[in-house]
Amino acid sequence: MKLKVKKDDLLAGLQRVQPAVAARTTLPVLGNILVRADGDRLQLTASDLSMTVMASMSAEVAKAGATTLPAKRLFAIARETAGAEIELEASEREVSALRSGAAVFHLNGIAAEDFPALPKISGARTFTMEREVLRSMLQRTAYAASSDESRQVLNGVLLAFRDGRLTVVATDGRRLAMVEQEVEMAKEPAELIVPTKAVSEIILMLDGQGPVTLNAMANLLAVDAGDTVLYSRLVEGTFPNYRQVIPGQCEERIALERESFMNAVRRVALLTNETNNAVKLTIGRNKIDITAQTPDVGEAKESVPVKYAGKEIAVSFNPAFITDPLKNLVADQVYLEFNDETSPGVIKTDEPFLYVIMPMRMS
Repeated sequence: MKLKVKKDDLLAGLQRVQPAVAARTTLPVLGNILVRADGDRLQLTASDLSMTVMASMSAEVAKAGATTLPAKRLFAIARETAGAEIELEASEREVSALRSGAAVFHLNGIAAEDFPALPKISGARTFTMEREVLRSMLQRTAYAASSDESRQVLNGVLLAFRDGRLTVVATDGRRLAMVEQEVEMAKEPAELIVPTKAVSEIILMLDGQGPVTLNAMANLLAVDAGDTVLYSRLVEGTFPNYRQVIPGQCEERIALERESFMNAVRRVALLTNETNNAVKLTIGRNKIDITAQTPDVGEAKESVPVKYAGKEIAVSFNPAFITDPLKNLVADQVYLEFNDETSPGVIKTDEPFLYVIMPMRMS
């Protein structure tokens, strides 16, 4: 194998596949990146067996072939070289020479045949949509997924395709984020629970504009965005009935300026800690008082003006659970809905987005 590639293109490709490199493994080849050259394309692939990411780019290929090279070393060399282009030549002994500017590196690799084969796409249900739409839907929900490994079915984001609509949901049992969007789809419905690690990488790979294709199978999802393709195993199990935790009609509704309310909660939360991680919202006539009181730390209070003439209510929330959805939304105005101190709060926008948050007990 012999090729020449632009340094910036190689670095961008390495950055896209790097998250799929196995951190700890008994198979040394999973710590490597598969480098394959053919035609006028260079293809990089990394896999930890649960997630595989493949990135391709233009290259001057003098001789087709493939090898695998240590991911960390290859990335470090590509990042530090001074030249605008990098020449790579692999020998039959799996030693690759990398040349850029006045620098030459000889890097030991492992045979490409030892690298796991790419998952096969067969009998898949295919869905195509604009990448910025899917990216936005995942960004507005993924933060609410659980990190508790004892509840594995919640360690992912639900993508439910049904009746020409995609519903994306994430929950950790204390909060729930949901967004819906009409999409073009096949007749067959599908429900996929995508691991949060894969979701994070899908969000990154969907930067820019253009279509993205999702191929869904029983235990695998393939996300094809052109120059980058991600394969991910799906979380097994049945996602809980999320609609039953969504409150019906709420009695009170307040319009809030998203950014100013978010920043006020952040400032007050500076005087919380892990033991007393709560801010209290006292909702009264034309204002919301946001307070935090933490023994041995201190207390904070800030008032946010609102248009409100309903009943007074005081309710406590985890401050991160309030700011997480607000920082992932783009709407200038959001709506806070509630019934009483013990009922869930609901954040909505003028778009089909909904966020449910459970209150914390007040001492």
